[in-house]
Amino acid sequence: TASIEAAKEKVPSVLAEIEASEGKVAQAKEDLKSAQTDRVAAKEAMAEATAVREKEAASFAKEKAEAEANIAAMQKAITALERGMAGGFLQTATVPLLRRIVQNSEVLEDSDRQEVLAFLSGDTQYAPASGQIVGILKQMMETMQKGLGDATAEEEEAIAGYKGLIDAKTKEVDALTAA
Repeated sequence: TASIEAAKEKVPSVLAEIEASEGKVAQAKEDLKSAQTDRVAAKEAMAEATAVREKEAASFAKEKAEAEANIAAMQKAITALERGMAGGFLQTATVPLLRRIVQNSEVLEDSDRQEVLAFLSGDTQYAPASGQIVGILKQMMETMQKGLGDATAEEEEAIAGYKGLIDAKTKEVDALTAA
C-alpha cells in the first residue's frame, strides 16, 4: 500500500511529463515540417538562380563572340588601311561586316558614320582621307574593347554573386536536412 500511495503521488507529475513530452513532439513535428518547407524553397531558389545564370551566361557568350568578331574585323581594316592597301581591303569579305558595325554603332556621330560608309563603298573621293578613317575606326575599336571589358567584368561579378548565393543556399539546405 505504501507503493500504491507513492504511485498515486507520482501520477500528477508523470501526467505533467507526458503532456510536456507530447508538446515537445508536436513542436518537433512542426519544426520538421517547417524545415522541409524551407528546404524545398531553398532548392527552388537554387534552381531558379541556376536557370537565370545559365541564361545570362549564354547571352554574355553571344555578346562576347560578336564583340570579338567585330574587334577582329576592325583590326584587319585598320591594319590594311595603315599599310596603304585601302583598295585591296575594300575587296575583302570583311567590308560587309565592317559596314554593318559602322551602321549600327551608337558611338559614331552621323558625319563620321557617313564618311566611313562612303569610304567602305569605294567612293574614290575618300581615298586621301584614309588617315581620318583609320582614326575613326581606331576610336570605335577602343570603345568596343572597353565595352567588352566592362561586359566581362559584369559577367565575372554575376558569376561571383551566383556562386555566393549557391554556397549560402547549399549550407541552408544542409542545415535544414540535418534538422
